[in-house]
Amino acid sequence: MFYWLYQQLAAEGFEALRLLRYQTFRTGMAIFTAQFVVMLMGSRFIGWMKMKQGRGQPIRPEGIERHIVEKAGTPTMGGVMILAGLLVGTILWSDLTNPYVWAVLIVTAGYGLLGFLDDYAKVTKQTTAGISGPVRLAMEFAIAFAAIALIILFAAKAPGNPQLLTSVTFPVFKQYFLDLGWGYLLFGGFIIVGAANAVNFTDGLDGLATVPVMIAAAAYGVIAYLVGNFLFSNYLQVHFVPGVGEIAVFCGALIGSGLGFLWYNAPPAKIFMGDTGSLALGGAVGTVAVATRHEIVLGVIGGLFVAETLSVMIQVASFKLTGRRVFRMAPVHHHFEKLGWSESTVVIRFWIVAVMLALVGLATLKLR
Repeated sequence: MFYWLYQQLAAEGFEALRLLRYQTFRTGMAIFTAQFVVMLMGSRFIGWMKMKQGRGQPIRPEGIERHIVEKAGTPTMGGVMILAGLLVGTILWSDLTNPYVWAVLIVTAGYGLLGFLDDYAKVTKQTTAGISGPVRLAMEFAIAFAAIALIILFAAKAPGNPQLLTSVTFPVFKQYFLDLGWGYLLFGGFIIVGAANAVNFTDGLDGLATVPVMIAAAAYGVIAYLVGNFLFSNYLQVHFVPGVGEIAVFCGALIGSGLGFLWYNAPPAKIFMGDTGSLALGGAVGTVAVATRHEIVLGVIGGLFVAETLSVMIQVASFKLTGRRVFRMAPVHHHFEKLGWSESTVVIRFWIVAVMLALVGLATLKLR
C-alpha cells in the first residue's frame, strides 16, 4: 500500500517517499511492522484464547510423559497472531501489483485457514485428530496448484529466460534446466505441500519450529533479492527472475511476525502456533522456493524440516515392515528427549543446525 503511495506522490515532490522505492527499506519496515502487530495482540489474544479454549490444545497421551503435565491447558491457534503480523506487514510495504506476492499470500492465507479449521476441530472435540488426512492433502494441493499456475502465467508474460517457466533448476549446476512442462504443477505442489507438512511435524516443542522458519525466510529473502536483481544474478551466474525480488518484503514480514510470536512461544510457551501457524509458514517458505526457482536448495536450507519428516516416514515404515522402531519416538526431536536431553537443549541445538544449513544453502549461490 505504501509503495502505491510512493508511485502516486513521489513525482509531485514528496522526496521522503523515495525511500519506498528500495526493497531493502521496505523489507526492514515490514520486519518492524509485523513484529509490532504480533506484540500488540500478545497477552490480550492469549488470554482470550485461554478463555475460549478451556483445556487448550490436546496433548498426545502416547507422547512424552512430562508434556502431558507441563503443557496441559496451553492454548493453540497462535498462528493467528503470526498471520496477522505477516499479512499486515506484507500488505503495507510490498508492491501489491506483483503477482509473486499474491501467489505467496494465497498459499499462506489458504493454508492458515485450513490449519485453523484443523485446530478448531481438535480443540472443540478435545482430540489430536482434526480434519481427515486425505481431505487436508487434497485441499493443500488445490491451493498450491492455484498459486503455481499464477506464477507460471505471470512468468510467461515477463521478460527473461522462457526456459524457467516450467523448469527445475539445480544448485551448483547453474546452467542446467529440467523442463517438466505442466508436470511442473505436480513438482511445485509437492514442494509446497511437503514444506507445509514438514514444518507441521517440526512444531512439537516450544519455539522449535518458529526460529528455523525465520532462518529459512531470511535465507530465501536474500535469494529472492539477488535472483530478482539482474546485476546480482548476472554476477553470481544464477538465473534472473524478474519481479521476484519483491518477495523479500514478504520474507521480512515473516521474520518480524516470527520474532513477535517467539516472545510468547519461547519455553515455556504461553501459546502454541498450532496447525494454523505451522501449515501457513511451511507453505509460505515452499512457495517462495518455487517462485525463486530455488526448489532444490530448500532441501538444504530446510534440512531440519526434511530430517523431521524423514524420521516419521522411517519410523512408520520400519514398524509396519519389521515391527521394530528405529527411533525411541518420532519425530526425531522426541527421540532426543527420550535420550535425556532437556527440551531447551533440543530446541537450541536444532536452531544451531538450522543456521548451519541455511549458510550452506546460501553458499550454493556462488558455487558452480
